[in-house]
Amino acid sequence: MEPNTAFTAALNLQFTVSHPREIFRVLGLMKMDMLNFTIQSLRTHLQDHIVQYEQKKFQQLLDKLPNSLDHTREWLCKAAAEVSASSSQPPPHPTVSGSAATHLPGAASSSTTVPSLGSVLNRGYMNLLCWEPGQKEYPETLLMDQARLQEVQAQVNQLTIIAAVLLVTSGMCGSTLCGSPGIVARLKRVTKVLLEGLSCTRCEEALEDVGDQVLQEVSRTLSQLGYPAFTTDKCASLKGQIKSIADKGNAVRHVIEQRIHSFLSLFISPDGLNSQKDFPKGLDTIQEELLEVGHRFGSVIQHNRQLFAPYYSGILKKVLLPDAEPDSDTGMDSF
Repeated sequence: MEPNTAFTAALNLQFTVSHPREIFRVLGLMKMDMLNFTIQSLRTHLQDHIVQYEQKKFQQLLDKLPNSLDHTREWLCKAAAEVSASSSQPPPHPTVSGSAATHLPGAASSSTTVPSLGSVLNRGYMNLLCWEPGQKEYPETLLMDQARLQEVQAQVNQLTIIAAVLLVTSGMCGSTLCGSPGIVARLKRVTKVLLEGLSCTRCEEALEDVGDQVLQEVSRTLSQLGYPAFTTDKCASLKGQIKSIADKGNAVRHVIEQRIHSFLSLFISPDGLNSQKDFPKGLDTIQEELLEVGHRFGSVIQHNRQLFAPYYSGILKKVLLPDAEPDSDTGMDSF
């Protein structure tokens, strides 16, 4: 050992001996590191056991109720039809009997190019963000997650409206005004408060209030910056554009919604987040909230996919390749 190294080691030893509290602190940190490592190592193992247990219980239910996946089949068939249509596939024909047999897609022949299982399932999951309450039954395989998914759906709707309000306001007021310190944060805060817990039926009424508050904030900022006030026509135009966001067909709202859904789709795709380059344009004002919603959505979906993948695969193979042998290798990708 070199003299300098020996001297340093001696000093460290002397410090440790003369400071017993430091020893216990280091031992405590080592103990926590070991505990965290053990928990991380067991997590995957425990998750596998949870999935196996839930699959067993679900299969026991299916054995007692043979037709208890009808709504799941309907949900997947709708997604398969949409994916096929978007990729210019030939129109499918009904192939499954039972209450869900109406309008179910199948493939014309095994030689026809069919959508991948993963793309269809992902489309089905994304459709949950547009689910119309009371109009159709939720898929049986998603009933345990329904409350959490509906909460995500409500948050997505709220963020869509907030981002649309901010985009309309920015377009009307210009970058100079909206670049004023704090105004965007204040507009976002007041819009969020007025939309909190809002039902779809009261959206137009709430957006009238949002328009009033936004106009007050804009007028105050214009005055502070020494700019002329908006004309009566411009005030009416700003409030009218904000109110029109209540319409689901509104162009600004539609574009924002598409971008949000496209971004959230990355959270349910195994390699989606790794391919993310830039945050979508027009959504930077809700970036923090959207990331939080995305992680929550992805967590629910990934667990559901792991739990029910065998059932989804079985249904989709019958739907997409009705002429294939039940146990044959279809060459289709898995989840």
